Amino acid sequence: MVRLTKRYCEEEAWLDDEILCEPVARTDAAAPTADKLTLEQFRESISSCKKCALGKTRINMVFGSGSPSARLMFVGEGPGYDEDRQGEPFVGRAGQLLTKIIESIGMKRSDVYIANTVKCHPMIDPLNSDKRGNDRPPAPEEIAQCLPYLEKQIAIIRPKCICCLGTWASRTLLATETPIGKLRGRFYDYHGIPLLPTYHPAALLRNPALKKDVWQDMKMLKAALV
Repeated sequence: MVRLTKRYCEEEAWLDDEILCEPVARTDAAAPTADKLTLEQFRESISSCKKCALGKTRINMVFGSGSPSARLMFVGEGPGYDEDRQGEPFVGRAGQLLTKIIESIGMKRSDVYIANTVKCHPMIDPLNSDKRGNDRPPAPEEIAQCLPYLEKQIAIIRPKCICCLGTWASRTLLATETPIGKLRGRFYDYHGIPLLPTYHPAALLRNPALKKDVWQDMKMLKAALV
């Protein structure tokens, strides 16, 4: 396993413990196909989507960002207040921490691709879109409408590894109700692509002690990308 530099360990207080990769588990859903669409063509084709209520209250659809030929793809939960306004994923405090996590494994944010389980901002009170702290997890019916879009992105990019950030992304792609604390720390097979669940960066902001577990996961992820 490749180790994080001492300087970064001290700055981020991540511990350098080893963790072994357990055997993969498999999902049963059919693998999505990419056809011949580019990511930009696909973005344009769904930019006016209003299949669920989220599309009617959003400011911007947050399609995703990064390299269309990325070897590593991160999948989060859904856009928040800042993402809805900028049209880009992970641009708030959690996004800044995700950038540091990406850099800790020797990559730049532009090297990877970042997307979410849903593309529009789930709000507790959609009539009060200017209020901060108005975020909520996506509802099952919202995820169901958006999941084919995420599957298509994965099929177009065909990354070498996927890292799911948090409960909702992990449960969605693995079709399980298992909590993230039990899912993390091992790879799963997603249609031939190794998938590693880990904690969402927002969880690390609430509970910095979780950085230890995320760093263990990132060492596994870096080793799988070699």
